Amino acid sequence: MRTWLRIFFRGGMFAYRGLFAWVDPRVYIPSMLGFPLFQLLFFAYVGRAASFQDDTFYVVGNAIMNANAGAIFGTSFTIGGERWTHTLSSVLATPANRVALFVGRALPNIVNGFFVSAFCFTAGCLLLDVSIGREQIPALVVVVLVSTISCAGFGLVIGSIGLRARDSVLYANLAYFGMLVFCGVNVPLDDLPEWMQSIGRCLPLTHGIEAGREVAAGATLADVQSLLATELFIGTIYGVLAYGLFRFFEAEGKRRASLEHA
Repeated sequence: MRTWLRIFFRGGMFAYRGLFAWVDPRVYIPSMLGFPLFQLLFFAYVGRAASFQDDTFYVVGNAIMNANAGAIFGTSFTIGGERWTHTLSSVLATPANRVALFVGRALPNIVNGFFVSAFCFTAGCLLLDVSIGREQIPALVVVVLVSTISCAGFGLVIGSIGLRARDSVLYANLAYFGMLVFCGVNVPLDDLPEWMQSIGRCLPLTHGIEAGREVAAGATLADVQSLLATELFIGTIYGVLAYGLFRFFEAEGKRRASLEHA
């Protein structure tokens, strides 16, 4: 158990520090904080100009959406990036427990995604003069945490595909902007066409964003527990799928001697 925990926590942290340039504040602030904040402000001011929704709608939707910035981009590149940096063979040559090795790499990105989302909530409320009651904050923390974990499961799927695809970042970008469209971030899900609603309800964040908006409007955690359970279930399904893909591509890569080749 001690070895498992060491691989889970320390392995994930070393991978995060080794693969990402944004651990440097000069890179982290514009890429992980600046971009999500300006995205939130952009949609909020477009919504004001169109008299479409109030500022709270955009703050909650985009702040939870921006958990994606770390959870999907980070998690997908943590797995697929090992191939790009030619360290994948060394990692998979070890006898380390694959669950600890695989899931542990998502943990730092979950923490980062949660921090980015919390920053966007705080900055968005201050800049747009949005008021959310203090009594709602603990429930919002739970909503953001569950949504970020769910996103990480989806990010692991993208990362696993990156073990075979030429560029996992391309798929991460497609996933990010696809979720921006399908998950009801800036347009209520009920206003989307039926086929888009069906896709959105199968993706992470959709139920988390809905829960976050209800909590911001005064609902309690008990009122949104079914939405959070659905969100966590969707994330778990993606996580299990990701692990299955990871083991399959690992076996195929060893069999074909193509772990670090397209």
